[in-house]
Amino acid sequence: MLPSTDDIAKFISIAPEANEGTALRFLEGAENIEDAISRYYEVQNEATAPSLPNPPTLTMDATDAGADMRPPPYARSAISGLAHHHTNIFTGAASIRSKDEQDMKAALHNIQQACVIFNSDIEPEHTTQFLNCHCDVHEYKDRKVARLPVQEMWSKAVIYPGESAYHDSHSSALIMKNPYSRVPSPFPLTTPGTYNSAKPTPSGYNQYLQKTIQLNASLNAAAQTAIDAKEPTIIWDAGDLDTSVPNGANTTTSSDTQQPAVQRLTLQNNPSAPLAESSKSSAFGSLKRMLSKKTSEEKAEKAAVHTKGLRVSILEEEQGRWPNQEWRQLVAAYQEAVGISQKIADLRARCPIQYLHLLRAGYFEPIPVAWAKSTSNPLKLSIDAFGGWRGVTPSWRGYKDLAEERLYWVMNNTEGIVRNKTKPDVISAMSMARSRLESAVGIPAEYFSRDDICNAQSTEAYSKQVMSPFRPGGDPAVPSDETMVLLEASKSMNSAPFRPNYNEHLITGYSASDQPKSKDIAKAIIRRFSQAMINHDHNTRGYQFVTFADQGRYIGLINQNFEQIWSNVRFGGETRLMLGWQRAKELHFQKHSGTAIYHPMYGWQAGPQTPILRLLIVLDGEAADMNEFQLDLLGLSWVYVTIFLMGADRCPRHHRLANELQRISNTNPHVSFLDAQGNMPERYITHELLKRHLGYNVSFSDFETLEQATVDLPSYVE
Repeated sequence: MLPSTDDIAKFISIAPEANEGTALRFLEGAENIEDAISRYYEVQNEATAPSLPNPPTLTMDATDAGADMRPPPYARSAISGLAHHHTNIFTGAASIRSKDEQDMKAALHNIQQACVIFNSDIEPEHTTQFLNCHCDVHEYKDRKVARLPVQEMWSKAVIYPGESAYHDSHSSALIMKNPYSRVPSPFPLTTPGTYNSAKPTPSGYNQYLQKTIQLNASLNAAAQTAIDAKEPTIIWDAGDLDTSVPNGANTTTSSDTQQPAVQRLTLQNNPSAPLAESSKSSAFGSLKRMLSKKTSEEKAEKAAVHTKGLRVSILEEEQGRWPNQEWRQLVAAYQEAVGISQKIADLRARCPIQYLHLLRAGYFEPIPVAWAKSTSNPLKLSIDAFGGWRGVTPSWRGYKDLAEERLYWVMNNTEGIVRNKTKPDVISAMSMARSRLESAVGIPAEYFSRDDICNAQSTEAYSKQVMSPFRPGGDPAVPSDETMVLLEASKSMNSAPFRPNYNEHLITGYSASDQPKSKDIAKAIIRRFSQAMINHDHNTRGYQFVTFADQGRYIGLINQNFEQIWSNVRFGGETRLMLGWQRAKELHFQKHSGTAIYHPMYGWQAGPQTPILRLLIVLDGEAADMNEFQLDLLGLSWVYVTIFLMGADRCPRHHRLANELQRISNTNPHVSFLDAQGNMPERYITHELLKRHLGYNVSFSDFETLEQATVDLPSYVE
């Protein structure tokens, strides 16, 4: 970057020990201020690391499980900027897998398009019987075979004791262990020797889904039960380690105690009497009892060794991940804010095997800032039950990637949340989407406006909308809060939304919805929203405006010069919400760096004086990294997010996504949600967005006052 005087001043305000020359040198070699500060601290700590005191060893007293399960709290202090890069078996396997993960996803998507397959979970098949076929389908399967060593490494990193790895490649005998080989194919049977691309059928796909859902549920339940039985009864009391064995083990079995009572009495009353059958049987019985006793002792000893090793592994991983007091304080604060501290404490005490798995995968700490900026990080790794690509938790089957799996784990274990948090299966999700679609009703007549885009471009009436009630979830806005707008600027915004055509659950194609382009609707909504907010805040300076697609881009301040600002928006690329979110965070903390601290792993951490950011996000469809975004929001008390989702009229996919976002927002009081479909009533949408954004029920009369154009306030000039 080309640093300005302000950039140098901001650098020095965050790193006061640096001079102007040092700030200039690091800024010139970085993309932004955050990168420059991170590199500066890395250099500083390389020179000072040998003199750092040894971090304290984490211990656990079994008699006080609730008090010492997690890193202890301590007084607030500034983050020292320690550059720390911890690795383990999970991060190593994830790093190798991430190298070509996105390429494999892109290859599968391209083949699906070429084979006219629109359901993302259907992998194309070819009906040819020739082994030397070089079609795209078989070349993709060959790439999967070449990737088996990576899959084996991944399985070793995440598999639980007693489980078996498998895959779906016919080049290895491991396919025989694949439990999903019993699932019927969505493709019909074909005549041997034919050469064409197979086409899935609606009935075949329904059977495929039903069997998959049943198998997912049974395998998840069995896996959870199995690992629960293998958990040591206790590992934190040194005096009990020798007797600590898995819950399902039995070390007291003795053939002596299992003898019939009458036989034991006979031997006791007449020890010299001849044996009824054969003395040889008694000799073998004594040997059997001796071997059984030895085997039980060996099992107990082996269990004790395993338990000690498990305890050491946990302590080493904790110390490696959280090397000092500042680090542990930040992690403990995150756990408390998210509401998972008690669950983590219970896992550490009673389920240490599962605790170690989740610990290695980073479940108990914020999302690293490097993950948030990366196009391929561990959270983006796919879960594929058919292919044997496993998740992290025992009940991983049914999730699409590690981000979704982790998000639902948090939702299922957050204290105080009693709503249904289980991810619905595909059939249930589509059924709920269709029910939601049918619940849409007409909009009250008072919201009509002939200036709406749909009324200007069409003679059609407003589409029916799902009237989601407003429920205040957090603190209402105060004058010190700051507003920012985050707009999706992907290529899909440049056209009217497409609606998938369903034959039961199978998508057979797409149809364009007869409604305005998404970018035109977004422009109208943002104009109305920003105008009302300016009137509400009397803020003529305006609000920061960021777009996101393949990159996060700061456009400028939205104020009375709306048309001029909007002309700078460029549409194109894919939807990457995390890039826009990272840009929004950078803007907020660059402005308020004096109230916050910067952590080299987790990025900016707000202080008690950091102003609240109220963020409006406008989307026109599913963002692939939405689950990552929701995970990153967990535990952040300094931001309130309102998500507005636009969709095609009467589109089941839109309503499925709306249900999902509503379900997620129900577990986080800092996230609110609104959606609209088809020909959208802009005044109604703006009113509902204002309620959610401001955090209180804005009356209709107050809304009418806020939406009036301001003529007496001067335009802000930079």
